[in-house]
Amino acid sequence: MGSGIILVAQGGGPTAVINQSIVGVALEARRFQQVRRVYGARHGVRGIVDEDFLDLTQETSQNMELVAATPSSALGSTRDKPDVKYCQEIFKVLRAHQIEHFFYVGGNDSSDTVRILSMEARKASYPLRCMHIPKTIDNDLVGNDHTPGFPSAARFVAQAFAGANLDNASLPGVYVGVVMGRHAGFLTAAAALGKKFHDDGPHLIYLPERIFSLDAFLADVKAVHERYGRCVIAVSEGIHDATGEPIASQLAKNVERDAHGNIQLSGTGALADLLCNEIKAKLGIKRVRGDTFGYLQRSFLGCVSDVDQREAREVGEKAVQFAMWGERDGSVAIKRTGIYSVDYELLTLDSVAGKTRVMDDEFIAPSGTDVTDAFRMYLRPLLGSGMPDTHRLRAGPVAKVLGSAAA
Repeated sequence: MGSGIILVAQGGGPTAVINQSIVGVALEARRFQQVRRVYGARHGVRGIVDEDFLDLTQETSQNMELVAATPSSALGSTRDKPDVKYCQEIFKVLRAHQIEHFFYVGGNDSSDTVRILSMEARKASYPLRCMHIPKTIDNDLVGNDHTPGFPSAARFVAQAFAGANLDNASLPGVYVGVVMGRHAGFLTAAAALGKKFHDDGPHLIYLPERIFSLDAFLADVKAVHERYGRCVIAVSEGIHDATGEPIASQLAKNVERDAHGNIQLSGTGALADLLCNEIKAKLGIKRVRGDTFGYLQRSFLGCVSDVDQREAREVGEKAVQFAMWGERDGSVAIKRTGIYSVDYELLTLDSVAGKTRVMDDEFIAPSGTDVTDAFRMYLRPLLGSGMPDTHRLRAGPVAKVLGSAAA
C-alpha cells in the first residue's frame, strides 16, 4: 500500500478559474480511501524545493468552495522554469515527504516540468504518478480544444472592447488596445466577440500568426478612419515582422528582457504608445488613444465564464481519477463534442510539453485583420451565460430649420 500523500501546485500566470482546478483535485482526492493527506505547495515548484507546503486535508469543504470561486492562484505561483537539475531537487523533496501523486496546474512550461519529473521518478524506480492539469489564458496548449482560464479572459477582452467601442463612437478617434499573446492570437481575436453592429469595433485585428507591416497597418487605419470617421484596433503584443522580430523591439529605443531572454511584452504600455505615435505622426490624426490590457484580464473579479469555472473544476477532478485508476502519467485535455459539450482525455506528456498551439488558419480572415465566423462559433459558447448586450437610439433625425444658411 502506498503512502497516500498527494501534492498539488500552481505554476505560471494566475487565471480567474485556476483555483477551481486545485479545489477539484483536493476534494476529489479526499473521496478516495487510499488518500491520507493532500498537500499544496506554495508558489509552485519553488515552494516544493523550499518544502513550503500547506495541508489542504485540514481545509473545510465550504472554505474550499469559496476559494474555488475566487480568481488568482490561492497557493501562489512562480515563473521558475525548471531544468533537469532543478527537477532533480524537486524529486528529492517529493521522495523525502513520501509524495506519490503530483498534480501541477499550468501551461507549456509546467507540462514540461511534469514530464521531466516523470522521467526522474522512472529512473529511480520511485512510484510517483505525475499529472499535468491544463491552464493558460493564451489558449496555446496543443491537444486541447481550449484551456481553462482562456474563456474568462476572452470574456473580459470581448466586453472591454465592446466598452471601448462605445466610448470611441461617442468621441470619435483612433483607439489601440494591446492584448496578451506572444505567439498565439486567441485572446486578441476574442475582441471580435464584442461586436454587434456592422460598424462596431474592433475594425482591425492584428495577430502574431500573421506578419505585421507598419506601412500596411497605417494604410488600414487610414482607410477605416476615412470610412467611419473613427477606428478601433485590437493588437496582439506578439506582432512581428517577416524575420520574426517583435514590432515592439523595432519601434522602441530600449527593450527589456525577461528571465528567459525573451523580449518583455507584458506589463508594459510601450507597444500601444509606439503605435499611437506612428498614427499621429504619419496620418495626422489628432485624437489617438492606446491601452495595454496587460494583467487585467487574468484575474478580473466579476467577469468569469460559468463554462470556464465548470471545466476548470472538472479537469482537476479528472486528473485525480486518471491518476487513481490509470497506469500512466499524462496531461488532461479538453475535447469538444456535439454542438457544445466536452469530454476529457489523458494525453502523453511528450505530446504536450514544450509545444505551442497557434490559431487555426480557418479562424483568421483572408485579410489578416479580422476573424472568421468559424472562430466566432468556436469561442461564443466558451464565454458563458449572461454576456452583456449593447443598443442604439433608432429615432430619425429632425429636419434642419436654418439649413445651409447656418453653414
